[in-house]
Amino acid sequence: MLRLPMKLLRRVLLSLGAGTLAGLSAALFLHVLNLATTTRESRPELVYFLPLAGALIGFVYHRYGNGAERGTSLVLDEIHDPKTRLPVRMAPFVFIGTILTHLFGGSAGREGTAVQVAASLADGFGGIFRTDPDERKRLLIAGAGAGFGSAIGAPFAGFVFGMEVVWVDRLKPYALLESAVASVTAFGVMRLFPGLHTNYPRPEMPDLSLRLALTVVGAGVAFGLLARAFMASVHAVERVQARFVRVPALRPVVGGVLLVALYLWEGTYRFTGLGIPIIQDALVEPAGWPVVALKVLFTAITLGSGFKGGEFIPLVFVGTALGSHLSGYGAGGAGFLGALGFAAVFGAASNTPFACAIMATEIFGLGLAPYALAACAIAYVCSGDRRIYAGQRRAGG
Repeated sequence: MLRLPMKLLRRVLLSLGAGTLAGLSAALFLHVLNLATTTRESRPELVYFLPLAGALIGFVYHRYGNGAERGTSLVLDEIHDPKTRLPVRMAPFVFIGTILTHLFGGSAGREGTAVQVAASLADGFGGIFRTDPDERKRLLIAGAGAGFGSAIGAPFAGFVFGMEVVWVDRLKPYALLESAVASVTAFGVMRLFPGLHTNYPRPEMPDLSLRLALTVVGAGVAFGLLARAFMASVHAVERVQARFVRVPALRPVVGGVLLVALYLWEGTYRFTGLGIPIIQDALVEPAGWPVVALKVLFTAITLGSGFKGGEFIPLVFVGTALGSHLSGYGAGGAGFLGALGFAAVFGAASNTPFACAIMATEIFGLGLAPYALAACAIAYVCSGDRRIYAGQRRAGG
């Protein structure tokens, strides 16, 4: 009779450990990343060393990566078909690679790194207790979701994200207990370190009308097409690099040289790093469309060349800017449509529309919920069959 309670207790304790590791790693990562961003902003000349940072990242991953360069896709592959533990080096490699990318001006994100680090640590933690394949899958899902939610300050979205990102076309309620415990634990740990999460202006909610409904539908379509264009751009850079730069370790070097040249051409250096100030401004005043195109360009070269950091914040950036810009053509203000784009473009690219609708509600308020759900669903449908994470599979596939 004690077998079931003991098994349940084991699941809870493993999830508590995974969540604690996710929260601590996210707190450390965000703190160091903030220091790197502050340093780069105070010393713009660091951008000129981006090719050297690329050389270091490329060499280390090519020589010692052991598959870790596949990032989130490797995590998803192990969830679908557990074979070997994630490389222990995955967490420090992606952590340091992301810091170097941001310190020297790459246009990348941060939440993808938090997901990979948390999943890697959860997998290693489970290995200590000799988890079986089913337990391991549950911990990987819970760790990935806890890393996502703790990094953005949205625990309910993190709870859903780990389960939803595994499959392309369905939310499979698997590892519910582990995901819930890990996500809440990670968020609780993060609260011990205040000031690490970004604060975004909350939009003024417009009155419901037919014009507003049509605007949300139209914006959802635009968000889906933007997600598709973003993914196509990253994959295009990957293909071009693979064709013309045969040595993988040199691809970040080539990408770094091109980025420095483009930064000098653009002149403002606004598109280095995360670009949080531009996102915040776009939630207050309408953004110009060139901001969207330039961020896609700089991020595609950064990520497609092998720099680290992930896609979340760049997709949030372009989605918010596009929504803000579209406010001049329909109902709803820049903040309202920007908040929808904040969630919908990443939701479409990552095939996690439900988790991203929840995220928008947690960040911008409950009143946005129905609009966010509609925009995320429409964007997801309109984004097509492209996937930002190669390790995702269709349900039943």
